[in-house]
Amino acid sequence: MIEPNPKADLLRYLQEARDALVWKLDGLSDYDIRRPLTPTGTNLLGLVKHAAGVELGYFGDTFARPFFDEEPPSWWYTEDAEPNSDMWAAADESREDIVGLYRQAWEHSDSTIAELTLDTVGRVPWWPEERQEVTLHHLLVRVISDTQRHAGHADIVRELIDGSVGSLQGRDSMPPGDEGWWEDYRSRLERVAREAGG
Repeated sequence: MIEPNPKADLLRYLQEARDALVWKLDGLSDYDIRRPLTPTGTNLLGLVKHAAGVELGYFGDTFARPFFDEEPPSWWYTEDAEPNSDMWAAADESREDIVGLYRQAWEHSDSTIAELTLDTVGRVPWWPEERQEVTLHHLLVRVISDTQRHAGHADIVRELIDGSVGSLQGRDSMPPGDEGWWEDYRSRLERVAREAGG
């Protein structure tokens, strides 16, 4: 009989989302991982940087386990930080720096998750006072949702860059079809959209 282990289940889905997000950087140039490919500037390296910050905030500061011993980086979530500075990497922030920070965030988060019970209550300092108290379980679900959402953004951005698709390395989860099949499929969808749009 399989014993339920909610914490292990949640961690598995969080790690899958983390891995997918980092994998989307593989094989791309520094330019391509930073390219803003939406009107709001969505880019692959920025998504990874943002995800690192989310984990360090929710699984660190919320449970009085801050990651930064001294002064946090200038992009950290303070009143003085430039708006949206967690969503892109400056020229002097390398891929290795950002991915390294994200992997350190995983270790920090995983340590918090391992040491606390799912019903442990923390305080999210940047939320409104009346909503600041929250359980570890709630934040795990929230961070999984956020990371999966950004992994989906990364799927689309990566496809726009070089046509690569798939949810995880070695598991593309796409129906079979060569380039011609996909061109026909896309053309069909375009025709249907035009018909439906009048």
